[in-house]
Amino acid sequence: MSDLREKYLTAIAGAEDEAALEALRVQAVGKKGEISLKMRELGKMSPEERQEAGPRLNALKDEINSALAARKAALADAALDERLRGEWLDVTLPGRPRRQGTIHPVSQVTEEVTAIFADMGFAVAEGPQVESDWYNFDALNIPGHHPARAEMDTFYMHRAEGDDRPPHVLRTHTSPVQIRTMQAQGAPLRVIAPGRVYRADYDQTHTPMFHQVEGLAIDRDISMANLKWVLEEFVKAFFEVDHVDLRFRASHFPFTEPSAEVDIRCSWEGGTLKVGEGDDWLEILGSGMVHPNVLEAGNIDPNEWQGFAFGMGIDRIAMLKYGIPDLRAFFDSDLRWLRHYGFAALDVPTLHGGLSR
Repeated sequence: MSDLREKYLTAIAGAEDEAALEALRVQAVGKKGEISLKMRELGKMSPEERQEAGPRLNALKDEINSALAARKAALADAALDERLRGEWLDVTLPGRPRRQGTIHPVSQVTEEVTAIFADMGFAVAEGPQVESDWYNFDALNIPGHHPARAEMDTFYMHRAEGDDRPPHVLRTHTSPVQIRTMQAQGAPLRVIAPGRVYRADYDQTHTPMFHQVEGLAIDRDISMANLKWVLEEFVKAFFEVDHVDLRFRASHFPFTEPSAEVDIRCSWEGGTLKVGEGDDWLEILGSGMVHPNVLEAGNIDPNEWQGFAFGMGIDRIAMLKYGIPDLRAFFDSDLRWLRHYGFAALDVPTLHGGLSR
């Protein structure tokens, strides 16, 4: 028995990998291993012989198993040390420029828009993305039969059967922020409301989630002339041109009266958009004078106050300014796309320093 002990302890100590160690385990204490076979012979021995040989065999088996476990742990430690040496990295080395983070074009353009309107005295207002249908539709003078309220266009939140509370939706525009701000601050008022909005649509120019910015100005003597000046100043600053022509086309929105679609003069020479020149027109936003019913929903007396509102897609104007062809790419999480269209993280857009440095 001492020969077996010496044999296997020596072999285990010299095993160079886990495969060799497993072979030794099977050979020694496996079902047909030498020590296992000797333990089966205990049944053929006399009680006196069994009383002497049994404890010795059990002790040998325990010693062999302990040696196997210790050698396996030593091999694992050695493998880890070797791996750590191979994967060693000097964390004091300077960062690699290609791994520096960049600002997403949507975030960049949101900051550009905010900087432009802040210069004109507009504050930023925010609100929840899950809204009651009252704030999202009723308060904005959108009737119950309007197509925008259909489930094919709007994401409605699930309600349990028998729940008679007003339904909630993922907001389809940031206009509910206007109502909440009017209720909270009253008039006069001058705010923009950028943020995520949701509609059930998906193609090259539409995604289920996208970004809008809406503006609202309320005072006693505000008119469409003030709206036109604000939009002209915005377009000149955003597209960084000295001159721009705007064209107002009569339209209809439930929350404004009168309502107008706004186009800018441009050209597409060579497939590149140039604002302020050419013979083409490009629609960029909707606008109008705030409907009296909307003012009343915001607890503002329409007999004393009036105002204008406008709204545009942040993703859309980002595509126009930076030549991005497909809206869906904004949300694909493709690092190659972001490295190409992204902006330096520390270059905050300002009117005096430049918007799109």
